[in-house]
Amino acid sequence: MDTSTARLPVREKIGYGFGDAASNIFFQTVNMFLLFYYTDVFGLNPAVAGTLFILARFWDALIDPFIGALADRTRTRWGSYRPYLLWCAVPFGLIGYAAFANPDLSDSAKIAYAYVTYFLLMTAYAAINVPYSALMGVMTPSSAERTSLSMYRFVGAFGGQLLIALGVMPLVRILGDGDKAQGFKLTMAIFSALAVVMFIATFLMTKERIKPHHEKPDFRKDFGSLMKNTPWVIMVVAALLTLSGAAVRWAVTPHFFKYYCGYDDKPLFSFLDHTSLFLTLGSIAFLVAMPFTPWLVRRFGKKNSLMVLTLANALTLLAFFFIPRDAYWTMVAVNVVASLFAGPTPALVWAIYTDVADYGEWKFGRRTTGLAFAAAMFAQKFGMSIGGGLAGWMLGIYGFKPDVAPSEATLHGLQILFSILPGVFAVANGIVLIWYPLKDEMVAQIEGDLAERRGAAAREAEPHITPTVLGEAAEG
Repeated sequence: MDTSTARLPVREKIGYGFGDAASNIFFQTVNMFLLFYYTDVFGLNPAVAGTLFILARFWDALIDPFIGALADRTRTRWGSYRPYLLWCAVPFGLIGYAAFANPDLSDSAKIAYAYVTYFLLMTAYAAINVPYSALMGVMTPSSAERTSLSMYRFVGAFGGQLLIALGVMPLVRILGDGDKAQGFKLTMAIFSALAVVMFIATFLMTKERIKPHHEKPDFRKDFGSLMKNTPWVIMVVAALLTLSGAAVRWAVTPHFFKYYCGYDDKPLFSFLDHTSLFLTLGSIAFLVAMPFTPWLVRRFGKKNSLMVLTLANALTLLAFFFIPRDAYWTMVAVNVVASLFAGPTPALVWAIYTDVADYGEWKFGRRTTGLAFAAAMFAQKFGMSIGGGLAGWMLGIYGFKPDVAPSEATLHGLQILFSILPGVFAVANGIVLIWYPLKDEMVAQIEGDLAERRGAAAREAEPHITPTVLGEAAEG
């Protein structure tokens, strides 16, 4: 590491990106296909699945901050956050596979199995992803380098998303040979093994450099300082809105193309069906837009870039309400535009979170990186639960039944869930960001002040050798 610029080697940035690719193997599979799997393969009522999504996130209310606070206080030779990547990789992979294993059970036992495996999956996801997210805040003190690191992270994230969009449904069809239950089981066995390998690679290729302060652990003070951190509060509200809208749309995408548009799972292009091609091209657009993140930050700043891109994306989501059911390629084109607007936003958001953590240390004298990221992730996951729950409940309200010709009410409900509801959430998110207070000039000042404090603290911690001691050593 170049200590004068706090610059990270490219190899380490790539290694960090592997972690979010691994996370998104499950994150995107759950978001895009779990509701479809529960309703059309496992045989759960959509309202039951929606309730499960909500209740599981209440568990996150307890586990996410606990994991964050625990990671902040973990001390090992590998650091505070990296060890969790090693310790939790294999359990996470096994639980992720179990969630789609489709055992032969009675209806009531299926509900119990879904609850147990989904709750365990959320716990494992928190145990590995909260420390992984916080790791970015201690790899380098440079805000600019963290923005770059965030871009590598989300190249990995959307690489994982692309892999899921490209591979899940075709593999389910090919490996299952007409048996979707078997197809999901074998597909998730492959993806689970891949995720484990990627998490271990991230552990091996990264390093923690910012050492935590050794203040007396006090969760109440840590949480209290976090709640007084106004920039963090605003970003948490924005995260809640963002993921609520995204989760609604993700959850009903397979239903939208199967029931609203009337497309089956036969290949449309090469091995890709209509749903897979739609998701794949959108993921590619995300990846194409991602490298523009540093340029946007330099040209417009983080806040302005995030706010404008969010509102532009909202308009494209709302536009889907007016696209005819048979205009597939128009939907694909509008989705590509929406994805181009959205592509840089995740890297901007997570780079802002590291700035917010720095602000908390600068303002209140307590660095709570793990807790700050954990609480932000809880807001995101709770937003996902709201979106997933709304999707399941509203499908039930609109009379959805798997593998049955949809009624007009069901068709209208799918149209609203795929366009209007996500668009409204996105508009609200863009408006909330107006109140985010940290400008780039202030972030630079905070970075400089913290560098001086850490340097002074390091000098004070160095052992001092007095002349008397030196003389005694010479005589000895």
